[in-house]
Amino acid sequence: MRLISQPLSRRQVLQNSLCAAIAASLPHSLWAASAAPAPSAPAVVTKAIGATSERLPVIGLGTDSFRKSDYPALREEIARMAELGGTVIDTAAAYGDSEMLIGRALDELKIRSKVFLATKLVASGGGFMGNGVVGVQSFVRSLKRLKTPFIDLLQIHNLNGADTLTTMLQDWKKYGQIRYIGITTSRVGQHEQMADFMRKMPLDFVQFDYSIGERDAEKTLLPLAQERHIAVLANLPFGHASLIKQAGAHPLPAWAAALGINTWPQFFLKYVASHPAVTCVIPGSTRVAHLEDNQQAARGPMPDASQRQAMEKYWDSLS
Repeated sequence: MRLISQPLSRRQVLQNSLCAAIAASLPHSLWAASAAPAPSAPAVVTKAIGATSERLPVIGLGTDSFRKSDYPALREEIARMAELGGTVIDTAAAYGDSEMLIGRALDELKIRSKVFLATKLVASGGGFMGNGVVGVQSFVRSLKRLKTPFIDLLQIHNLNGADTLTTMLQDWKKYGQIRYIGITTSRVGQHEQMADFMRKMPLDFVQFDYSIGERDAEKTLLPLAQERHIAVLANLPFGHASLIKQAGAHPLPAWAAALGINTWPQFFLKYVASHPAVTCVIPGSTRVAHLEDNQQAARGPMPDASQRQAMEKYWDSLS
């Protein structure tokens, strides 16, 4: 395994020490519990990654700062998602013990080859709960924690290092240690800066906040992703759960059933997933019942442009 870092004068030192470290570590209600899809259930909807032929299910799993005590529940969710046809798991070096717990689950369940694994790193500061580990060291630690020799998607977290880490990530991609490169934000205030990076950087993915309650990404980021054939992971589809709280006891529109929508979370997820530029939505969940409900949004018909407008109109009428 070859790790390349910048500047060039440090390359061989980092390569030797970090490769040794990796080698030593790797192993030789609103939320309705949906029933498991019947054999005749609609197939999982997938979308292509940019201009490639590789496709991803439109609903994945976003994670946050999990602790060791969360492991049984997380393992159960990951196992269930795989059974339901989901593949995308998004995490970050800064998310507490999440990488370690995900790696353990994938190893025990023997499903790493079935999962599209995405994580994140930063250039400075280490992020919250990142313990100051950044750059090359952060990537090596992620490989160890996730118990994998490669990452499907490595993202620069909240644009921290987007202007300095790109060359290094391109090297890792060249040598097969990552498959795709991306940048992320969950802050509307960074959308303009993200658009600038999208125009000048060789990106495979971008990740940003988008929901029926927060549509700022429609102004520039989503059209730009389509134009440049950049895949999109959409985070915060429930707006930190604020949309679910806002929905309250309001009924779904009668026509939602024709779209296979039976709960408000499915309404929110199908709205986001149906945007032509969105590749995959990554809602967080902490219970299998929530995950099953979310995964149902990847099946059945997706709203077309006129139906999306109807969804917006109905939701806005409740605000």
